[in-house]
Amino acid sequence: MADAHFNAIVVGAGPAGSAAALTMAEAGLKVALIERGEFPGAKNVFGGVLYRKQIEDLIPEFWKEAPLERAIVEQRMWLLGNDSVAKFGHRNERYLDPPNCWTGLRVKFDQWFAGKAEKAGALPIYETVVTELIRENGRVVGVRTDREDGDLRADVVIVADGVNSLLGKALGAHQEWMPDQVSLAVKEMIALPKEKIQDRFNLEGDEGCTIEFIGQTAGMAGLGFLYTNQDTLSLGVGVMVSDLKKHHIKPYEVLDSIKQHPMIRRLIQGGEVKEYSGHLIPEGGFDALPPLSGDGWMLVGDAAQMVNAVHREGTNLAMLSGRLAGLTAIKAHQQGSFSAGMLKSYDDTIRASIVFKDLKKYRGMHSLMRDVDSELLFNKLPQALNDAVYQMLLVDGVTKKEKQKSAIKLLRSVAGGNMDLLRLGLKGWRAMNG
Repeated sequence: MADAHFNAIVVGAGPAGSAAALTMAEAGLKVALIERGEFPGAKNVFGGVLYRKQIEDLIPEFWKEAPLERAIVEQRMWLLGNDSVAKFGHRNERYLDPPNCWTGLRVKFDQWFAGKAEKAGALPIYETVVTELIRENGRVVGVRTDREDGDLRADVVIVADGVNSLLGKALGAHQEWMPDQVSLAVKEMIALPKEKIQDRFNLEGDEGCTIEFIGQTAGMAGLGFLYTNQDTLSLGVGVMVSDLKKHHIKPYEVLDSIKQHPMIRRLIQGGEVKEYSGHLIPEGGFDALPPLSGDGWMLVGDAAQMVNAVHREGTNLAMLSGRLAGLTAIKAHQQGSFSAGMLKSYDDTIRASIVFKDLKKYRGMHSLMRDVDSELLFNKLPQALNDAVYQMLLVDGVTKKEKQKSAIKLLRSVAGGNMDLLRLGLKGWRAMNG
């Protein structure tokens, strides 16, 4: 590979990197796709949701061949009490034609997706670690790898190396993420017969269901999830690293506790754990977005904190950013310039996209999580709400008017009083509305 020169080098063959490589290769650019794993997806532990729109923009009718699990027809949100749950959700047959999203396993999907970039002409360079960026006169002109004679030259380098992004740090685009800007998620893959999954979640055929839940995270800021695959369940929880450090609790201990909750236990009963994994998730949101481009480089996906934690969207934003970076590289190639000024058009397209606009809408969520007691938001309030609902539905001779007063009194006392409850509601409203 010594002195090899490409129009573009993409570092990382996850959704963002493969989207960029596919976009550029289809336009005829000479592209190298570098991945440290044995194959794309080998280092990923994602078992979550893949959205149609951003993949369809790259590969029309991809669902006819992509390795997908179940088309999501129902989405639920649970607030867990100690032995109870308050449920919210929506089920709609229109989510099936065309599907809005699917559950997927990255170990399968990433290989297929990167394979599309390879077929378009991208050169796969796997089991290869990029150790540093090559610069000349302040401009990125290639990468140095751990292979012998492993220097690669390119007009532009697209950095898609994930949340830890060593290259992003080397560029000075961001520093080490703060503990309150990332969460640590742990997940188990639990095998269950397809028929049991369909029966327990009220599904037919390839229909799927997702459940996100708040509560029972030992009073720490965190969100749990339970996703239906064909013959497995993805059960996991993500907790802010700052809270894990503060409480000295291991994330697997939180997950083990959640598995014993009666509402979760019934759904996973009889299942066999096939896989356990953990990974970091960017949680910094809008205010953690780093510079996205410079002389000879662009930053995409998780490496740029492009995750909408409120709607658990990440892969779709990664693919969109990868495609937009690829389109920018094509334009730069046509104009013969890969300067910071030229590549800034990538920043502009991101600012005009849902990536920027959706993250901006929820920019207050990070400060809400930082400023409001986690014990209140993720333990006391979910429990109080469950207790209030229990009392409202309990027929015990007490009038409904008295029950309503008691419910309000309970919520008020947990929040610290009328004004504190009002302030908390106002903070939550502002956090959810930009």
